[in-house]
Amino acid sequence: MKNNIIIALDGHSSCGKSTLAKSLAKALNYTYVDTGAMYRAVTLYLIQQDISVTDVEQVKAVLGDISIHFERIEGKNTTFLNGVNVEEEIRKMYVSDLVSPVATIPAVRRKLVQQQQEMGKNKGIVMDGRDIGTVVFPAAELKIFLTASAEERANRRYKELLEKGQEVSYEAILKNLQDRDRIDSTRADSPLKKAKDAIIIDNTLLSRDEQLVYTLKLAQQTIVKSQNDLSS
Repeated sequence: MKNNIIIALDGHSSCGKSTLAKSLAKALNYTYVDTGAMYRAVTLYLIQQDISVTDVEQVKAVLGDISIHFERIEGKNTTFLNGVNVEEEIRKMYVSDLVSPVATIPAVRRKLVQQQQEMGKNKGIVMDGRDIGTVVFPAAELKIFLTASAEERANRRYKELLEKGQEVSYEAILKNLQDRDRIDSTRADSPLKKAKDAIIIDNTLLSRDEQLVYTLKLAQQTIVKSQNDLSS
């Protein structure tokens, strides 16, 4: 009997969703899909084509030219845009500054949600984003809503970018996160919100290991329940 379920992991920007989702998928031998990377890849393409993110009609016109897929390279999930490895480029601040406005465009969300739902057809998947438990997989067996204080998230992001050799300021990162929280939570199409049956995890004071141990326990409990439901 397959022990495959769908794990939907939503939450605020830079609260460690991807890190947790990757670790969880690895521990369970599940597939990991970084939906945030998909929106970042679309944003990068628009920047490269010199298309304004506010020109909705022009954005809609080029969506058919965008192909996104993931590969595991040296054990790491890597994002490809039209066949090109863009994993590092999509994490840069100039992309971060525009990704939330792009994610508010209904046509972009429809295209990517459709792709995400296709990826989850066989279950055995961990997917993180903003609307996974509410829009992409509302019937997911396990839904987690991850959060942390804006200051702690900004500090983590600041350290991460410094380690990558990028020149950034803590104040600029904090403002970017606060702006993204506001845009993500107030957009008309699929706003960031906790699913009614999602479990909230505030990881402001949790280490990565503590967080993983807790969520892995939740996942294993959910898998057992799913197996029992199927056999009853």
